[in-house]
Amino acid sequence: MQKETEIKLRVSRETLAALREHPLLKKRNKSGWERRELMNQYFDTPERDLAQAKVALRLRKDGDDIIQTLKTRGQSVAGLSERNEYNWELPKAKLDVKKLDGECWPEQLAELDKKTLKPIFTTDFVRERAEIAWGRGKAKVVIEAALDLGHVVVGKQKEEICELELELREGEPSALLELAAELAATLALMPCDISKAERGYRLYDSSSYSLSLPAPQLHAEMPLDDAFAAIMWHLLGSSQRLAEQYRFNGHWRLLQDWVDNLGELRALVGSLGQAAPRQSTSELRSALDALLEDWRPLVQAGDDDEDIRKAAPEQFAEELDDVRWGLFSLNASRWLLARTWTADRNVRGNRQGAAQITNWLPRLLADDAVALQLPRYQQQPEDLAEQLPRIERIQAWLHHARQVVDIPELDRLYGELNKLVQLANQPITDESLDARMHQAIAVYQNRAWKTLLRL
Repeated sequence: MQKETEIKLRVSRETLAALREHPLLKKRNKSGWERRELMNQYFDTPERDLAQAKVALRLRKDGDDIIQTLKTRGQSVAGLSERNEYNWELPKAKLDVKKLDGECWPEQLAELDKKTLKPIFTTDFVRERAEIAWGRGKAKVVIEAALDLGHVVVGKQKEEICELELELREGEPSALLELAAELAATLALMPCDISKAERGYRLYDSSSYSLSLPAPQLHAEMPLDDAFAAIMWHLLGSSQRLAEQYRFNGHWRLLQDWVDNLGELRALVGSLGQAAPRQSTSELRSALDALLEDWRPLVQAGDDDEDIRKAAPEQFAEELDDVRWGLFSLNASRWLLARTWTADRNVRGNRQGAAQITNWLPRLLADDAVALQLPRYQQQPEDLAEQLPRIERIQAWLHHARQVVDIPELDRLYGELNKLVQLANQPITDESLDARMHQAIAVYQNRAWKTLLRL
């Protein structure tokens, strides 16, 4: 068994060609580009038991070599993935189920009848790979760079594969992100942890394809730094999957969710006070502000305008053809991996970062609840939008961490605040102003809100 640490980056054909000659790869290329044709057959049961267990099983023909590979459940955060991988060389292109024994076979599939495993799709592509090596401080980094061009094929359906894959051979995972970010400064690279196998399943049965990532597991005693990082990783990874899926099918709801994710990232980054000094978050905040400035008004307008919704996929494709989205994604991953917000904190900031989330979060929510001055906006509902950053900050934390706060009716408060945000984003009319006023009253009278005001 070996552990695979890699990052996948979706690119255009033009970018793929440019990567072959990129100076950064050229000067570190120790092997030259080696070209191989890889033909891969994936297997699963008719019920897709392997996919549900996050397992991929394939046969690969690489020249004269036949390799059976099993990839088991690992972890993937924002495009950077780690999975356990088992490989067996076979004498012929026939699945050998005897190799799938207890040592590598997931326990949850122990009762599976392996005779039900059948071919379900293929991924055939040309791979150009090279060994990229350089010194990073006192450490050596070795990465296998692979330029893949081909297709995922399911029956008569197919989807193009066009991606750069960077796999760590020696060194720290941060080196993968560092190299990717340097390349993304001038080339449009889109981090995407949707594997070739997942693309096959998406074509095989798009209705069963799961876009969502597991929610971060928070507990009351968790330090603020850890809770913040867990939620941020989750939102960043989710935003990348939403971007990829919207690119794939153009469903409007996905673009709405993508913008909502960016909004939550922005709200959280600005919420930590001295636990995240403003200088440490400046670049991230600026990048998010630029994305939201372009896409939030478009999504809000598109909710009531079919022409905007129809034009949005082409506009989003233009976004992905630019360097902005990929560079933001990679820099945000580097920021989180290095925990950059902790680097230059004062003593009080370190103390806040180490505070248990169950103690820190009620204080933040209470301070924002008081500062919101809801009675004022019952009288002046036309000005409610000026408080959206504060409301969104409360909402982001309630969305992902309300389970660690011992205050009754937080679920209901979260729902009432959602309604208030929606109304604050609507154009001002007599009807909407009246609705804002009544919703501000509903929030103010909520039991959890009253508790926060008394803390």
